[in-house]
Order: sequence, then C-alpha cells, then structure tokens
Amino acid sequence: MSDLPNCPACASEFTYDDGLQFVCPECGHEWSKSGEEETESASSGIRDANGNPLVDGDTVTVIKDLKVKGSSLVVKVGTRVKNIRLVSGDHDIDCKIDGIGPMKLKSMFVKKA
Repeated sequence: MSDLPNCPACASEFTYDDGLQFVCPECGHEWSKSGEEETESASSGIRDANGNPLVDGDTVTVIKDLKVKGSSLVVKVGTRVKNIRLVSGDHDIDCKIDGIGPMKLKSMFVKKA
C-alpha cells in the first residue's frame, strides 16, 4: 500500500508524488506537500468584482463581454467558468472556457457563482 495522502478534493486514493506537490489523476487537483497552498491562495487576496474572495476550484460568471485578443471570438456576459485556478500576475485567473479553450482572465471581470 502507498503512504501517500488521499486527494482532499475528491478523496481518491490514486494520488502520486510530482516533486514538490501531490497530484490527483482523477480530478486534476494539485496540492503542496507542506500544505501551504491553501493558506497561500487564501491570503493572496484575489477577489471578484463584488469583493468576494476567490479560491482554486471556484466557479465564476463573466460580468462583461470580453473580446479574445487575436481572434474574432467573444466571451459573453453570463458565461460560467468552472474549476478556476488562481495565478500571480495581471490576469490572475487561469481557466478553460467551453467553446473557446484555455484562457487567463482578470478577477475584476468575474463574480463568484
């Protein structure tokens, strides 16, 4: 039997060690070995347009039409984005939008669903 912890997101026992973090192959959740990820993202202070704190895995809704740079596509108002990931930088949300693909969004243009 493995001495690796179960996934905190889906309780899967099939986690694996990936250097500095653990990874769940079933849900894709990643967490640090030291357990600092949850406190780091909570203390990072990333908030949506209404001031609600955002965390990894949240579902958000786009509050403004957003043009996709280099394309004729538009992310429409009301588009729900599931399972976001918070990153550092100007565009602080990393996500995948159905019909468009992977993107980075600014937290000022979304609200927590």
